[in-house]
Amino acid sequence: MITPRPFQMVVGALALAGVAKASLLIGGVGMHAGPDSAPQPSRPGLFVSAANAAAGDPAPEPAPEPAPAETVIPQSCAAPEEVLSAIATERGLLDEQRAALNDRASEIALAEETLAIETARLEELRGELEGLLTKIDEARQADVERLVALYVNMKPREAATIMNDLDIEVAVTVLGAMPERDAAPVLAAMNVVRAQAISMIILERSKLPGDQRLNGIRLQ
Repeated sequence: MITPRPFQMVVGALALAGVAKASLLIGGVGMHAGPDSAPQPSRPGLFVSAANAAAGDPAPEPAPEPAPAETVIPQSCAAPEEVLSAIATERGLLDEQRAALNDRASEIALAEETLAIETARLEELRGELEGLLTKIDEARQADVERLVALYVNMKPREAATIMNDLDIEVAVTVLGAMPERDAAPVLAAMNVVRAQAISMIILERSKLPGDQRLNGIRLQ
């Protein structure tokens, strides 16, 4: 067995004392730091570490790493089947509306065609009616002209005798259509009351119906 020399023991003791002093100084600086500075964690002295190693204490285990966060799928996302079903339903509604609009457009087109046919038919009937009225007016005018010619060729007194008993409208029409030089002798030969009534009617018939004054006319 080798016995340590006194010189070697003294050197070893001085080395251990220096290490212990350095550890105390480092710990004191961390404790007396100012309020503005963050507190410095005190490191264990070399002797503590050496003692722990000599005692066979196990090294501290590292902190477990955090588990990765799981990906959360939003519940609001609908399944593809539901989306496709909603799209199909909406498409069906649009097809029904489109079909209804097409049917309505066909009905409107048919109604317009029917209206055009009826309008053309009414225009045709209107033309025929106007033609008939024109023919009636022409025939009436021809009859009046023929009747006027007959009374013009009569003697004034004979014509006046007939007009005294003639319908007042016919007498007014004939005398109104006769030239003044032929109507004056006939009117002069007629009954005075009758002649006054015919003169009043001829004067008032050119006025509007609301302006005519035919009340109280004596015919006899």
